Amino acid sequence: MAKEYKLTHDRLRELEAELTYLKTTREKEVAELIKEARSFGDLSENSEYDEAKNEQAKLYGRIAEVENILAHAVVIDEEEAAGNGVGLGCTIRVKEVATGECEVYLIVGSQEANPLDARISDDSPFGRAVLGRAIGEIVNVEAPNGTIQYEILSIEK
Repeated sequence: MAKEYKLTHDRLRELEAELTYLKTTREKEVAELIKEARSFGDLSENSEYDEAKNEQAKLYGRIAEVENILAHAVVIDEEEAAGNGVGLGCTIRVKEVATGECEVYLIVGSQEANPLDARISDDSPFGRAVLGRAIGEIVNVEAPNGTIQYEILSIEK
């Protein structure tokens, strides 16, 4: 069975737009690069041609990847996903029990995760630990340097 990709409506639209761009504009640009590189002569020693063909391979690889994600996408309804607890699309505020340090995270599907922007995947150890939990609960998150306890302070859907 193929892996399901949990996406928000916004991310689904972004991927559809990216696929359209890759199949139209970008594909024509790469074809033009190849055509131009061919005009330089001998293909066996033509680095521009090799580079253009590599770019074409990357393009087709990305097209296949995006098509696969879209074919197996499960769009999450951010209002219904959480019920009364933490779910996909929820913004949560947590406090590390040991230090008292507070952080705010958005729980998203793996295709939308970006820890630098505080967008945490539901497949990550932190995401798995908080899913379904309620305000006031203490959760244990397994980290490389040991278990970290967090208290859930707020949940916004």
